Amino acid sequence: MQCVLSTSAAATAAPFEYLQELELRIESLTNLGDGVARVTVDGVAGWVVMVGRVVPGELVKAKVYRNHNNYSEATLTEVLEPSPDRVTPQCALFGMCGGCQYQHMAVGAQREWKRQQVVDVLERIGGLRGVAVNAAVGSEHAYGYRSKITPHYEAPLRKAPGDVRSIGFQRLPFPTLFHDIDIETVDTQKILDVPQCPIAAARARVRDAAAAAFAAGRARFKSKGATLLLRHVKEGVVYDNKELVTEEVSGLTFKFTAGEFFQNNPYVLPSMVEHVLARARGDGDVKFLIDAYCGGGLFALCASRHFDACAGVEVSPAAVECATRNAQLNGIENCTFLQGTASAIFDSAQQLFDALSTAVIVDPPRKGCDEVFLAQLFAFAPRRVVYVSCDPATQARDAKDIVAAGYEITDVTPFDLFPQTRHIENVITFERRSGGDAEPL
Repeated sequence: MQCVLSTSAAATAAPFEYLQELELRIESLTNLGDGVARVTVDGVAGWVVMVGRVVPGELVKAKVYRNHNNYSEATLTEVLEPSPDRVTPQCALFGMCGGCQYQHMAVGAQREWKRQQVVDVLERIGGLRGVAVNAAVGSEHAYGYRSKITPHYEAPLRKAPGDVRSIGFQRLPFPTLFHDIDIETVDTQKILDVPQCPIAAARARVRDAAAAAFAAGRARFKSKGATLLLRHVKEGVVYDNKELVTEEVSGLTFKFTAGEFFQNNPYVLPSMVEHVLARARGDGDVKFLIDAYCGGGLFALCASRHFDACAGVEVSPAAVECATRNAQLNGIENCTFLQGTASAIFDSAQQLFDALSTAVIVDPPRKGCDEVFLAQLFAFAPRRVVYVSCDPATQARDAKDIVAAGYEITDVTPFDLFPQTRHIENVITFERRSGGDAEPL
């Protein structure tokens, strides 16, 4: 179970001195991937100390580098009693680079903690206790899976062509025990130079000569540095945000510009898409599909073979154009796409689709659904809602409202799209309870 930081412990201005070393028993993990330990301060038990790169159950030593009002942060210095789930990280920069949080933990343990994260937020934020959460679905590709990475480079120290200070990812504020570095003299450079990222697709090398040349070219007019793109697709490795690229999912071809959003784990994405479509169509009791927040049309187009008609909505005109182009590319004629807010689609849906014969796929941004969208969703009252989320916390908040509006949860399945990191994609299926309409928000 995850820890919720509590203010019950006595809040002192500075419970520990800077770099004071503590011996800690790790209880659990936060949703940020940090370990949680509780210690006694001034005779009061329960003060929380958070430590990265640890595994629950371990006894460790850590040095405090920051005190807050009700908890402290520390950096790992020694593992006294390692967990059976501790493994050797594959990246030499793990513990310095901020890109990964879990390389020190066996993949099975990572997925179980991610499942527990979903259980926790459903209970704590959604007030939904006793909901069964399936095991997180992943693949055997725990490394080398990311088809897209976005490293950064810092401004050159000189204005000479080709001078790039570093290309890589955000540096952690302090290194961990994996690196023999004096914690008091940590390099303050914000971007850590990363020659190659082990979770990236094999050909998407951060320090690839083409990427370095591209960075050097941009450095002449980006005084503070910039973000790069490396996307590994059918055409090869692409560095230009505007280049048209191709991906294939569930037998369909998708073309989009390289800088647009498209899930970047090709090993797990097909399983997630098939799961979402299976949950949406149920036992064949629905004929219509609405894909809210449809992006480039991934779910709607893949679902088209199972429904009489599909409609998608997306606020981005470019995404709608992309979705329409992909429908034409694949010869799909029963999908239409609308540019507008996600709630706008229900105006036309009420005219076209019978609610009891309709499933809605909801795949919002990290912030979740707004009240306007939920109110119109409940007014339309579809038979089934399949909610895909990259943030289980905001999803749990919305799930509370969806259940209160007359739906029941029939399936919760997390997908491990991002092994070695704290991130997780979660899918919840809601069925409209029989014998009643959805309640207004």
